[in-house]
Amino acid sequence: MRLEQENLITKDEIHYWGSTPEDEYYKQHGIRGSQSSYTSPRGVSLFTRSWLPSSAAPPRGIICMVHGYGNDISWTFQATAISLAQVGFACFALDIEGHGRSQGLKAYVPNVDLVVQDCVNFFNFVKQDPEFHRLPSFLYGESMGGAICLLIHFADPNGYKGAVLVAPMCKISDNIRPRWPIPQILTFMAKFLPTLAIVPSADLLHMSVKSDQKKVIAEMNPMRYRGKPRLRTVYELLRITDCLSQRLRDVSLPFIVLHGSADVVTDPNVSRALYEEAKSEDKTIKIYDGMLHSLLYGETDENVDIVRQDIFSWLSDRCAEKHH
Repeated sequence: MRLEQENLITKDEIHYWGSTPEDEYYKQHGIRGSQSSYTSPRGVSLFTRSWLPSSAAPPRGIICMVHGYGNDISWTFQATAISLAQVGFACFALDIEGHGRSQGLKAYVPNVDLVVQDCVNFFNFVKQDPEFHRLPSFLYGESMGGAICLLIHFADPNGYKGAVLVAPMCKISDNIRPRWPIPQILTFMAKFLPTLAIVPSADLLHMSVKSDQKKVIAEMNPMRYRGKPRLRTVYELLRITDCLSQRLRDVSLPFIVLHGSADVVTDPNVSRALYEEAKSEDKTIKIYDGMLHSLLYGETDENVDIVRQDIFSWLSDRCAEKHH
């Protein structure tokens, strides 16, 4: 298991903000960032990033971030991490297996449980750093990443002071879930042709992003997976979401769940069920009227700011409490 500092990003690379070099853009926004490669205990090479406040004061807390299906940590996902670093949080994320710059066939997730273990190992590695080990740590996940955060919580029940769950995929919305008998056929076929990319699927980007201008920018992501979902990946997503929807009552850590009422990718009613059923004593829900799936990038800047401020307030309140 190792973490290697590497110059993995070329100087002339385009970013979601334009052509300003990354280090310069970070400096303009009062933060510092780095990219590295982490090799998990099972031998998978994973691309990682950190976004840290540039202030000399210690960070207020650590945010361990998980992206969604077909996404990665180097395009618009950075916008949230940058905004959190600007208000004093140290943020860390990895491209999960088969995503972004990490090892593996594009968008192929043969076993979500192994991905969860990769995340647990990497985040524990980060938290053991003498610079951070006394700080409160929080999980942050978008969509599939929200589901993975809950699975991380089940694997490490006392490891985090709380979780920020943005449109979590605790159940795949009936709007995009394959209809019977497709799931049954998928289960059978996934055993024999796991990597086959043939599952019928709607265009998730256009269903997720409201702003036309931001759709264009999201489309430009060079790492975005544009193919049909692979059989085994869909099987795994159906498996973990079916499992999670049965285990909502087992969630015990403090959390805030945020969802758009008009989300047609993940179901806001399942977030309501999570809020109702979770045994957590400290739980908060925010349902944003008329907002879609991509709350922290795809909405108007005004809407994105509303969601960000709710997250900042929730985190700040919990950092103000005495550290565990």
